[in-house]
Amino acid sequence: MKLQKYEKYKDSGVEWLGEIPEEWEVKKLKYVVNMIRTGTTPSTQNPNFFDGNIDWFNPKDLNQSMLKNAEKKVSNLAIERKEIKLFPANSILIVGIGATTGKTAYLAKNATFNQQITGFKSFTHKNKFLFYLLKNSSKIFLKIANYTTLPILNNEFFKSYILPIPPLHEQTKIADFLDQKTAQIDKAISLKEQLIEKLKEYRQILINNAVTKGEIRKANDNCLSFVGSEPKSMCDSTDDGDYHIKMKDSGVKWIGEVPEHWEVKKFRYLFSFSKGLNITKENLQEKGIPCVNYGEIHSKYGFEVDPLKHPLKCVNEEYLETSQKSLLKKGDFVFADTSEDIEGSGNFTCLNSDVPTFAGYHTIITRAKKSFNYRYIAYLFDSEAFRNQIRNRVKGVKVYSITNAILKDMLICLPTNTEQQNIVKYLNNQTQKIDKAISQQQKQIEKLKEYKASLIDSVVTGKVRVS
Repeated sequence: MKLQKYEKYKDSGVEWLGEIPEEWEVKKLKYVVNMIRTGTTPSTQNPNFFDGNIDWFNPKDLNQSMLKNAEKKVSNLAIERKEIKLFPANSILIVGIGATTGKTAYLAKNATFNQQITGFKSFTHKNKFLFYLLKNSSKIFLKIANYTTLPILNNEFFKSYILPIPPLHEQTKIADFLDQKTAQIDKAISLKEQLIEKLKEYRQILINNAVTKGEIRKANDNCLSFVGSEPKSMCDSTDDGDYHIKMKDSGVKWIGEVPEHWEVKKFRYLFSFSKGLNITKENLQEKGIPCVNYGEIHSKYGFEVDPLKHPLKCVNEEYLETSQKSLLKKGDFVFADTSEDIEGSGNFTCLNSDVPTFAGYHTIITRAKKSFNYRYIAYLFDSEAFRNQIRNRVKGVKVYSITNAILKDMLICLPTNTEQQNIVKYLNNQTQKIDKAISQQQKQIEKLKEYKASLIDSVVTGKVRVS
């Protein structure tokens, strides 16, 4: 199919829409769809209403454009007791309240949804076309939504929302074209996302092998070799002339064997511990002393933070007088003491700056008792060998807590100072290459998403014609 301009256009009378093809109409949504319904939640007093086999969608589920399976289910009893109603397949669902207001998806099966979602169904128009049209309107929804504490789109708003509507045969042609093109784009995005995951896995393998076994790759060579400042007499020679460091059991299954001359010590003997400031978000301000909190650790500045590069909220300077124990020094590590998922357990950052910086709420500060290469320690903390020790100890359901006691019992592999430097030099070089490759793929994904959004907008608003 080719894209070209329509022969004639007319003023739609809608500012944000501008001109539309001459044969198109402008209609309010209530004249286009036959069903508009806000979802419901069955009474939580009756557990028999839940955990059935009927999909009950919530806003999180709408991350997918095509809705096939919901995270939560309700039972037939909830339907029979009229606690909740089924909505027909081939409908459009839109989040009408909350942080993800405007998020739009297509319902592939008969199902139901909660009160944060509104469903739409037409029996006279092509619903798949309406899906693309309404999905294209998500940003507009947010701009003109009624704001209270959260953005809200109610049924009256939806009913009055104005849409450009082409003839039915053209709706079908547009929907079929976008199904084909968006599937191609989504496949390209998926392949790049898979590549990113493989690169991340490869990065983790490199780090883990380097900080637990001393494995590095020779410069400009694909052969594996080992870091080592020990003389060759400590190594076993193989028939092919390679030398391998003698290994010993670390005593931890997550670590396995480590080089024989490395130390394996508990965290408690190598680091001192303290707590971040006992504050809340309300204590944070734009000016003052920089402060890193658990939110930044989880979502922004993993591995290391520098107040000169990274924008941080601040606290009042009075804390310099009252809370010295929460003040960080360069090379100090800050762990988030809670995580919403077990994968995030053990997330940390390291202060890479001499700028006075505080650790904030929900944090644990660890400071080396002896001289280490702090970046080696950072790579070690980022390894699966260390993370799995923590994940095996933390407990929780919705929130996983990391305590001083858990951290103190973690085992740490310590090579010689020379080896630490060599490992850091190697990992810096390798991870920079991998991070650059990941960044390139992410940029390409963003361009594909922008192209997809632009294509949908051009077609559903009549800027170009599918022929």
